[in-house]
Amino acid sequence: MKDHSKKGKQLSRRGVLPILGSAFLLPLLGAAKPIETTLLNSAEYQTLLKPDGTTVRVKVETVNNSKVIQEKVSNESFLEWLGKKI
Repeated sequence: MKDHSKKGKQLSRRGVLPILGSAFLLPLLGAAKPIETTLLNSAEYQTLLKPDGTTVRVKVETVNNSKVIQEKVSNESFLEWLGKKI
């Protein structure tokens, strides 16, 4: 007859896989952010374009307090500002 008390103490490959899988899933459960905080954070910032063509996130308060140099920019002057003359 087989000794069942010895089998309960041994850890086989099949017994390790669920433990290993759950260990990799645990960090993912805590990584989710609530939707409300993401919406609040996105409302505080605005994405703007820099002259080199990259984007930057700026606080809306800073944009509202800034001084407007020129309104209604033409396409030619905008492309010239970007450094992409026609």
